[in-house]
Amino acid sequence: RRRGGLVTPYVPDRIREGYSLNCGTPSALAEQGVTLVITVDCGITAVEEVAYASGLGIDVIITDHHECKEEIPAAVAVVDPHRKDCPYPFKDLAGVGVALKLVMALGGEKRYRALFQEYADLAAVGTVADVMKLLGENRTIVRVGLNHLKKTRRRGLYALMVEAGTLNRAITSTTVGYCLSPRINAAD
Repeated sequence: RRRGGLVTPYVPDRIREGYSLNCGTPSALAEQGVTLVITVDCGITAVEEVAYASGLGIDVIITDHHECKEEIPAAVAVVDPHRKDCPYPFKDLAGVGVALKLVMALGGEKRYRALFQEYADLAAVGTVADVMKLLGENRTIVRVGLNHLKKTRRRGLYALMVEAGTLNRAITSTTVGYCLSPRINAAD
């Protein structure tokens, strides 16, 4: 939105739609005038769905961290550290970490650090919720993000911490994993 885009967030219903793209999603989004879909933590196996979206005039950018199959979807871009042709050295990012790296890359070298600081709280929650190893870049994301989480300006995260009773104690990866993440996952 800050860069002038008209953004329509879409969170699929896990029960009805599953965990990735399905052919019904692009149809509904095309009716709303959507021309670009950026997936987070899904899409690496959505070969047919991406082709279908493309036929509707929707470009797709996939950000994912799951293992790739032999065929990669014909999306505008597929960002996944598990691609055979991906030289990125750290392969254990969570899906939210991959999305964070895309945001930082799009922001450019001058804004790289500022964007990391701005979104580290969300990336930390997602990394812990996805039960990723807290090594390498994940450790950095979580360490920095937890420092920002206590003073977050994100109304939703703040309200969640109030509801979970975590504001008056240290926010740790255990707090996120056992107090915040289950509440986020229960929203479905």
